[in-house]
Amino acid sequence: MRRLVVFCFSAVALLAGVKSAFPPPCDSEIYCTGPILHQVQKAKLFDDDKYFVDMKLKAAPGDVLSAFRNLSSEAPNMTVLPAKLQEFLSVYFEKPGTEFESWTPPDWHDKPKFLGGITDQKLRDWAEKIHNLWKSLGRKIRVDVKDHPELYSQIYLPHPFVVPGGRFREVYYWDSYWVINGLLLSEMTETAYGMIQNFLYFVNRYGFIPNGGRIYYERRSQPPFLTLMVESFYQTTKDKDFLRAALPILEQEYRFWMQNRSVAVTVNGAEHVLNRYHVQVGLPRPESYTDDLELAEGLTDDRKEQLWMNLHVGAESGWDFTSRWYIDGDSHNSGTLRETRTSQILPTDLNALMCLNEKTLASFHRILGDGDSAAQYDQAAARRLGAIESVLWDAERGVWFDFNLMTHSKHFEFYPSNLAPVWAQCYSRPEMAEKAVQYLKGSGALQFPNGVPTSLKDSGQQWDYPNAWPPLQHMLINGLSKLPSEDAKQLAFDLAQRWIKTNWLAYIKYDAMFEKYDVNGDGKPGGGGEYEVQLGFGWTNGVALQLLDQYGETLTSESTRVSSGLLLPLVISATLTLQ
Repeated sequence: MRRLVVFCFSAVALLAGVKSAFPPPCDSEIYCTGPILHQVQKAKLFDDDKYFVDMKLKAAPGDVLSAFRNLSSEAPNMTVLPAKLQEFLSVYFEKPGTEFESWTPPDWHDKPKFLGGITDQKLRDWAEKIHNLWKSLGRKIRVDVKDHPELYSQIYLPHPFVVPGGRFREVYYWDSYWVINGLLLSEMTETAYGMIQNFLYFVNRYGFIPNGGRIYYERRSQPPFLTLMVESFYQTTKDKDFLRAALPILEQEYRFWMQNRSVAVTVNGAEHVLNRYHVQVGLPRPESYTDDLELAEGLTDDRKEQLWMNLHVGAESGWDFTSRWYIDGDSHNSGTLRETRTSQILPTDLNALMCLNEKTLASFHRILGDGDSAAQYDQAAARRLGAIESVLWDAERGVWFDFNLMTHSKHFEFYPSNLAPVWAQCYSRPEMAEKAVQYLKGSGALQFPNGVPTSLKDSGQQWDYPNAWPPLQHMLINGLSKLPSEDAKQLAFDLAQRWIKTNWLAYIKYDAMFEKYDVNGDGKPGGGGEYEVQLGFGWTNGVALQLLDQYGETLTSESTRVSSGLLLPLVISATLTLQ
């Protein structure tokens, strides 16, 4: 194995002109490093780099590598012509998708009870169609993937699952939280259980959960929602045996994040430990190989490695990509995609999620009668709360902000994630949450009739203006709905009405659900970033069903009403930066 890894590095150094002190994205010389990956992706034989790394091998990896060495030795400068590459692929690879067998969730049925709570007939009919989509998004991995893992980039999972859709053929980590919540509303408890078991299997195998179900995701994770998935399942089933079996694995994942994704920061003389995203891979992402190569053109080898590492880190954050992660030469929150420095930022939403995980783990131990362990997690949550307030809370502006580790200062731009502690209920005084509501109203982000944008900066990246994403809408709405003030509750409903209207109008126009939407057009799918907007779509479906369940009595397909003043251009001139 050591000899093979050395070959990987030498091949990449020879062909791409890069070296890396970090491990590769995975150990495969075909799917993650090496001359086949480099030449096939550089030739741009497919519209999407992900297509190639999802293809199945027809022969053993060693035989395929040997055949390619023979082929390239006959080519000028060892560079195989595109026509010859296509011929090679047709001999040694199968198209993506052959790793799955036909499967329909056996627990799907026509009329889940939540549909009866939706008053508007058009929305109820639409909710039924969303419920039907679970059948088309279900996947089951063939046993051959288990028996011959070396032929696939797909990681074998023991249970069937629901995928996001489109180019995302495999299971994804944080997407699945909203998928599972939607499945539970659809009374598909068996399918939800299987998905959670797959994630527990991931932790047992890797010590954490990879970004998604492919080997090229093996070195990076995504926002850690497994504990909350288990909570959703437990609240539905009250199955203590399930909880008891899952809890040690949840704690293992928690330790991974504390040991490998945390950093100590000193503010006002006190040291605090908070979490960040951090992936030590300094080579291009296999599924976005040419994008990463082209982005790094002209940089020194060291800067290429740092950029590629931070692109992996940005992918781990789930926000891939966004101006939120830019730190330019003056260490300010500006620049371009080449200034992505995700690892140098302490994200508000990640730490709010970790705080909620700590509180939830404490509650699990209490449910199972272990008061001592519950107290330990209570203490961890209390430490986290103190750290969030000391490092991320801004009393003057009345909200939480990401923290720049390079400048030891906050980033003051608007993102919905600034209000994540409201969603996590991770704050010490009620007035902090109410101040955050006022911040939201004054941010300029509520002026759009079709959702809250992911930022107010038009960078061309998909996790920026004008895109609005389902998980961020749901976290914002869910957090506001928990506050005691009627003002906050009304704002939550208004945002739910806008989002449902946007999703519904797009469905009427396109007969499809999308991964993201444009805040500037009724029923307009989002855009930007590395790939075309995708249909499906797992988390969009889950969020829509949850909002239809929560507000089904009052949501309407006709209404465009919102609370007075919410659409006024509130201090837009001061806050809205459309570059």
